[in-house]
Amino acid sequence: MRAVCAGLLLAAAMAPAAMAEPRYTQLSFSDLEGWAEDDHTAALAAFMETCPDLEDREWQALCAVGQSGPEARSFFELFFRPVLIEDGNPALFTGYYEPELSGSLRRTEEYRYPLYRRPPEVRPGEIWLTREEIEKSRVLANRGLEIAWIDDPVDVFFLQIQGSGRVKLEGGGKIRVGYGGRNGHEYRSVGTELVRRGVYEPHQVSASVIRNYVRQNPDAGAALLQHNPSFIFFREVSDVPSDAGPLGAMNRSITALRSLAVDPEFTPLGAPVWVEKEGVAPLRRLMIAQDTGSAIKGAQRADVFYGTGAEAGEAAGVVRDPGRMIVLLPIERAFALAPDG
Repeated sequence: MRAVCAGLLLAAAMAPAAMAEPRYTQLSFSDLEGWAEDDHTAALAAFMETCPDLEDREWQALCAVGQSGPEARSFFELFFRPVLIEDGNPALFTGYYEPELSGSLRRTEEYRYPLYRRPPEVRPGEIWLTREEIEKSRVLANRGLEIAWIDDPVDVFFLQIQGSGRVKLEGGGKIRVGYGGRNGHEYRSVGTELVRRGVYEPHQVSASVIRNYVRQNPDAGAALLQHNPSFIFFREVSDVPSDAGPLGAMNRSITALRSLAVDPEFTPLGAPVWVEKEGVAPLRRLMIAQDTGSAIKGAQRADVFYGTGAEAGEAAGVVRDPGRMIVLLPIERAFALAPDG
């Protein structure tokens, strides 16, 4: 599970309207724009990454068929039906990525901003100290909780937004960190706060703008980051192969431009999802719901995983697009939810 994604620097604070009862509409594959042109083999490979972990018998049966090596497009068309799930809120796509930071396993003058493990007194579901209280009290310091030390506090902050990343170590080598827990406070957008203060207009806010503001205004910048009370702890996950993606909410590696973070209240984790994202870089492709995020709320709310590193971060950071997402459900489930399809 991640914290909040890059594209949510502004969007996360914009809570959706009250959600209506979900409405289910069964579609046909011919209703999916660009369906025939997609790489269904790539989608099936991503689906198979997590389907063995699905416990529902209906999904287990489909996973067994998938393991037999079927022709990919036929597999999805024979055993699934597209279902549009709506809750009264417009669709919104954002993007996230896996950052790559510079760091050290020991504190130095250059590397002095720690990534912390979760302390034992922080328990899941309970509210602990705020970010400001943690940083000012230094309650985590000198307890052996540091995984690594980073050279930039803004990188640490953005890593907490993403929830996972890689650290290139001084002197060679890399470690990977993943989500290890949180202090229980809800994410508050620093981008929205800059807009509220009149420092920037909404269209001007981006990760690079926030980074530059903090660097150019050290004291005000530190206070700005503390405006977000949420604080994320990490765990080392370096046993994940270097050529594989970070771990998602299903504790399996996710795949660039094939994995999607969703609201599991509406979209089952592990389900295929057809994405029709508009914007500067539109997407028409079959993705798999393999992740979640604290600000990903709603039937038509999703976060696209763009990959690892700076280039992926640049692509993810500008995504805030409309469109629609259609969940592919097993046939019997689809007809149960939308019998008129």
